[in-house]
Amino acid sequence: MEFIEHLEARLAVFIALLKLGLETVAAFCVLIGLFKTGQLAISLNRRQSRKFALVLLRLRFGVWLAIALEFQLGADIVATTVAPTFEALGKLGAIAAIRTFLNYFLNKELAEQFEAQRKAEQEIS
Repeated sequence: MEFIEHLEARLAVFIALLKLGLETVAAFCVLIGLFKTGQLAISLNRRQSRKFALVLLRLRFGVWLAIALEFQLGADIVATTVAPTFEALGKLGAIAAIRTFLNYFLNKELAEQFEAQRKAEQEIS
């Protein structure tokens, strides 16, 4: 019995580290997205190409936000793998629903923006 408790304790530590790692990756995705979007904004400003600037900036940052949301959801799922309670599962369900909802509409908006940009570029060509 002591052996199983020892394994459970080690698993809990591993899960906590994994959750922290996933949350860290999500934060870095937002940071990288902010950096890349800033680079794009500077580049577009230098080229005086402002016609699609906002769309391009939203697409660039939105993709990084969608990736970050995926990592955050993964972290939440991992956190409930060790001795989940009904309360923890309920919170996970609510968080998962909210993040999935956000991700769905973010991806839908990104697809619409991408399609609008593609059509506009075809009209110019």
